[in-house]
Amino acid sequence: MTLVSNAFTTYSSIGRREDLSDFIYDVSPTDTPFMSMIPKTTATAVLHEWQTDALDSASATNQQLEGDAISASAATATTRLSNTCQISYKALAVTGTQEAVNKAGRRSELKYQILKASKGLKRDMEASLCANNAEATGNATTARELGGIEAWFDTNTTRGTGGSDGGAGNTAATDGTQRAFTETLLKGVLVDCFTNGGDPDCVIVGPKHKQVMSTFTGNATRFKSAEDKKLTATIEIYQSDFGDLQVLPSRWLEGFTSERSALVVQKDMWALSTLRAPHLEDLAKTGDAEQRFVIAEYTLESRNEAASGIVADLT
Repeated sequence: MTLVSNAFTTYSSIGRREDLSDFIYDVSPTDTPFMSMIPKTTATAVLHEWQTDALDSASATNQQLEGDAISASAATATTRLSNTCQISYKALAVTGTQEAVNKAGRRSELKYQILKASKGLKRDMEASLCANNAEATGNATTARELGGIEAWFDTNTTRGTGGSDGGAGNTAATDGTQRAFTETLLKGVLVDCFTNGGDPDCVIVGPKHKQVMSTFTGNATRFKSAEDKKLTATIEIYQSDFGDLQVLPSRWLEGFTSERSALVVQKDMWALSTLRAPHLEDLAKTGDAEQRFVIAEYTLESRNEAASGIVADLT
């Protein structure tokens, strides 16, 4: 093919308008399965506290005499637990010029950056709640840190060789030798949860272990009818000997880049407790820029970790 003689091409022209789509495509995940499914409570102090209790062991020898002189048994005190409220924020600054110029994909750069920061803070909160981080009370030079969910498990656990449990949120678990995720390991934790009074209703796993769980014999897909306004999609269910458990994949649990853990969770035994719910604040204007930050102060309430469990140290 031959170019027409003296034809003026786009390669030589000046002043062509750019073709820039008026959309911004962002595939960054913003789902927060653990934080979204657990109850919400309010904290009123930096140190958030609550109590747990348990009944005496059941007895098959509680037979008493007619007319017996009854004496009271010694009462057992409740257990007082706590977790520290952690501060998380995302800060941003947008110059006056950037806010004023004509932009593609958004009218206001400030509003766009605030939206991004809000989504990012939500992901950070999920990652903190699900981490194997020990509680830190903090000081003037060290930030406070909440005890993440993996630092609470010390009852219904299975770990690789050399691994050890955390406890009470103030001791992180120690990694052990990694091993394959099997249905036998999961069943062992489920029976421990049941024996200790738990009624777990959810299993949270990483994407690869979600695929592994799909091969387990207890796996099933349950359908909700369209008349059920709460949910119209399918739910993947693991049918255990002690009830059905929803199987949720998560991107944010501790170690999920290597997918070390599978959490067996009774949802109502955990809660997000907020001292300051996520909100937007202004920073002082010190120049030709608008500054904002999105901030939250919150902690994880472990109402009774013995209702849940963990399969740890997975390959």
